[in-house]
Amino acid sequence: MTTSTDSPSDAQPLPSPEPSSGSGSGSGSVAAPGRALGTWIALVLVLVVALGGLVSSVLLWQKLSRMQEQLAQQSASTGAQALEAKTWAKQAQEAVQNSVARVSLMEARLSAVALQRTQLEELMHSLSRSRDETLVVDIESTLRIAQQQALMTGSSEPLVTALQSAQKRVERAAQPRLTPVSRALQKDLERLNSLPSFDLPGLLVLLDEGVTLVDGLSFANEVLVTQRQMRQQAEAAGEPVAALTWWMASLMRIGDEVKSLLRVSRIDTPEASLLSPEQAFFVRENLKLKLLNARLGLLARQNDGVRADLSSAAVLVTRYAEPQSRRTVQLLELLKQTSTQVRTIEPPRIEGSLAALNTAAAGR
Repeated sequence: MTTSTDSPSDAQPLPSPEPSSGSGSGSGSVAAPGRALGTWIALVLVLVVALGGLVSSVLLWQKLSRMQEQLAQQSASTGAQALEAKTWAKQAQEAVQNSVARVSLMEARLSAVALQRTQLEELMHSLSRSRDETLVVDIESTLRIAQQQALMTGSSEPLVTALQSAQKRVERAAQPRLTPVSRALQKDLERLNSLPSFDLPGLLVLLDEGVTLVDGLSFANEVLVTQRQMRQQAEAAGEPVAALTWWMASLMRIGDEVKSLLRVSRIDTPEASLLSPEQAFFVRENLKLKLLNARLGLLARQNDGVRADLSSAAVLVTRYAEPQSRRTVQLLELLKQTSTQVRTIEPPRIEGSLAALNTAAAGR
């Protein structure tokens, strides 16, 4: 700001004071210079104030100029930033649009993948169910064949082997719906392992030995073999026989004749005493037939018929055979042993496993 001041020449003339009555002419001349000095001091002060206002105005103007420049720079920077922000916003909008398009495409692909996954799961479930059904049918057929083999052979080993193999296959399948099948297989396997062993080939060998013993069986009323007959049988068999002198042969002949005249023996059953040599032949053949029928009954798994044949054979041996004969004792012991083993035979059954397999095959 500028302050205008009037020059001294333009100032109005001050009225001259009137001379007072009590002062002289010397005091008036002294007051005039004092007033001029005050005027100059006032003018100097006014000039200083004006100069200070001018300086402050210049400084304020410079400050305002700098502020305008800063405002202009900030405005230009703000405009550039706004333009850059607008560019970024446009780019962001384009990126959002691209992202929306990609998201839409990904959603469409995800829907397609989800549909394919559902179809694959259904297919896998169908294949797994079909595999389980095939496994169940295969195990069931294997167990039935093994059961038939066990019934034919009389041994539970084929059935035990089939149960162990079926249990391993079920464990490898690892399907929860086959858990009851695994429990049933384990239960039947434990039951079969607890059964007493049955040796069918051994029983057949025993019956064959019994048939052999029947050929040399001695009956209670059978005439004793003489020394001459024993020597003749030995010579016919080709066995070495010591030569006899004439007097030893004569004594042997006389002794055989004396024995043939009188024979004393004990017969407990009256049927044995009335048995003729022809009937003895038929009794032997009947015994052989009963043992052979028992052998066939073992092969056919007809245990009741086997026990009946063995009991009938034991009755015939006890009734007609010589009780003190070694072959009679052996044959009776053989018949008793065979009958005891046949009595303990229990046909192997696996109804629990078959029922569990049927339930699993039905899908329940």
